[in-house]
This record gives sequence, C-alpha cells and structure tokens, in this order.
Amino acid sequence: QVQLVESGGGLVQPGGSLKLSCAASGSIFVIYAMGWYRQAPGKQRELVASIRSEDSTNYADSVKGRFTISRDNAKKMVYLQMNSLKSEDTAVYYCNLDSRTVTGPRVRYWGQGTQVTVSS
Repeated sequence: QVQLVESGGGLVQPGGSLKLSCAASGSIFVIYAMGWYRQAPGKQRELVASIRSEDSTNYADSVKGRFTISRDNAKKMVYLQMNSLKSEDTAVYYCNLDSRTVTGPRVRYWGQGTQVTVSS
C-alpha cells in the first residue's frame, strides 16, 4: 500500500509564498516521477509541476518563474515552493506519484489534497 501525505497549504496574501511538502511511504521500488496538480472550483485538475527520476522538470506556463519543484529521493519527498502567489493560484493542490513495486505494475497515486487560498 502506498500513501501520500501533503502539508503546507493555507491562506496567504497575494504576492506571498508557501511551500508544499509531500511524503510518500509504502511499497515503492521505483519512482518514475512525482508532481503537483491543482483543481480550482468548477475547473478540471491541471498539472502544476512535475519532476522525473532524472530530475528533469516540467511546469505549467502559468507558474513558470514563480514555482519551483524539488525532491529528496532518500526521504521520498517532493516539494513545491510557491512565490509571488496570485489569487488565481487558489485551488486544492494534489501530490502525485508515478511508481511501481518490485513485482507490481506501474501505478499513479494521489494524495488527499491540501487547500491553498490566496486572498487579501
């Protein structure tokens, strides 16, 4: 069983910063990628940023230059540093893990989500 636990969400003023963390645990043998998605009310879930096993990164155009994704392989954690936050960044942010066990198939897992609200 694989679990993802997110933390770090909250309320912040426009222009402020937050750092999200996600800890993965359980039967993880290979990590192909970890990432962050978000879903605002009435909108589809969208990719915010992802980082692959070789440390290549991918960002949504709307967050480039403001958000930074990083990972700690030893701790099986992924982080999202969010700077210069805007009201349109308000959403539930979900951690995503693309991995497999020793003998199992490749599976994508989701965290429970953490709310980020940008408002004055």
